[in-house]
Amino acid sequence: MWVRKRSLRWLNKLSPFQLIALFYLFAVTISSILIALPVAHEPGVNLAFIDILFTAVSAVSVTGLTTVSTVETFNTTGIFILAFVLQFGGIGVMTLGTMIWLVLGKKIGMKERRLIMADQNQTSFQGMVRMVKQIVIVVLIIELIGFLILGTYYLQYYEPAEAYLHGFFSSISATTNGGFDITGQSLIPFKNDYFVQFIHMVLIIAGAIGFPVLIEVKQYLFKPTTKRVQFSLFAKLTSFTFFALVVFGALMIAILEFNHFFADKDWHEILFFSLFQSVTTRSGGLATMDINEFAEHTQLFMSALMFIGASPSSVGGGIRTTTFALVIIFVLTFARGESTIKIFKREVHNEDLNRAVAVTIMAVLTCFVAVLVLTISEPYSLKAIIFEVCSAFGTTGLSLGITAGLSPFGKVVLMLLMFIGRIGILTFLFTLKKDRKASNYHYPKERIIIG
Repeated sequence: MWVRKRSLRWLNKLSPFQLIALFYLFAVTISSILIALPVAHEPGVNLAFIDILFTAVSAVSVTGLTTVSTVETFNTTGIFILAFVLQFGGIGVMTLGTMIWLVLGKKIGMKERRLIMADQNQTSFQGMVRMVKQIVIVVLIIELIGFLILGTYYLQYYEPAEAYLHGFFSSISATTNGGFDITGQSLIPFKNDYFVQFIHMVLIIAGAIGFPVLIEVKQYLFKPTTKRVQFSLFAKLTSFTFFALVVFGALMIAILEFNHFFADKDWHEILFFSLFQSVTTRSGGLATMDINEFAEHTQLFMSALMFIGASPSSVGGGIRTTTFALVIIFVLTFARGESTIKIFKREVHNEDLNRAVAVTIMAVLTCFVAVLVLTISEPYSLKAIIFEVCSAFGTTGLSLGITAGLSPFGKVVLMLLMFIGRIGILTFLFTLKKDRKASNYHYPKERIIIG
């Protein structure tokens, strides 16, 4: 009893950000145990520990990078286990955990609310429990609709049981932006089926655009006729940046590949290849073609898109869309000689701008160090390593085919990147933060020459 109380006191000393990181590590541990179960594997499959751990981290972080073939390694039981882990990682450890507590009738206290706030990148305690309920409901409804549509549509490709299994896994993998597939070739078998691609794009966008945006859209669509719904600045900025990146990404891919991969393609093929690859770089990880067929400059451009990643409080990673938007707007504002950032007739808090700059700088440094280390330890080209690093950090899951060939050390580096990408740079930074009293004095200020 004394040991138990002592361990609880130790946990109580941890900050919400440290607890979030600890909970995700616990989720990785449980997922590793489930994935390692022989009942989840095809006959004759023996997974090395590093591959089990890598798959668990990739699934919990909903990345999709894998060192083994999902379809050749896991049986139906294993596929359901993997889908459960993707669901757990996609919705969020604290969100799903809180929902379970609510079902059990437990009271959600202030500490739990702080954890939810940290896990979902929120800035206020207000409405945390209500938000959790809405996130779970909205995500499950989207996945159910996706499952029914895809499962029924797949009847023309597979037997009924297999069709709905593909529909079930595809819906969860796309909505959580997990990037895993059970076709063995991602969505390449459906490169000419635009309906399958469209449904997957809708599901990827639903998962990556951010849970608060989905909730606000739901409130707008189902509002009483007498009630006016005002979209928040977050929803406006996130939606604008997200879709601007999708359109810009598709346009740039089409231009960069016009005389290369698209040289012999019809207009509709160019449209869907470009659009799907742009959408999937938000954090989806699925692909309708072999990325190796793209030119080197296109692969580097896609690396930049993956580095930006999805929106905050979503299933995706990266620096996040709002961070990218704030940094770009800050640079433009500074160039015009203005001191305050104004967006949609609102001013942005300096604290939010400071966070955006800090996240961007730390993300660049983190990815640079990872690229440098992997260039030394792995026998692959710089372009392939940059692509892999950005894919892991953005929890995207696209690859140029080097994941399985990485050394154990290289796999550990990618696992760290996936973990940091999932919990977020801010949470990772704040896990190192120590509580200190605010200084009640200031030193004299002096100017420094910049540039």
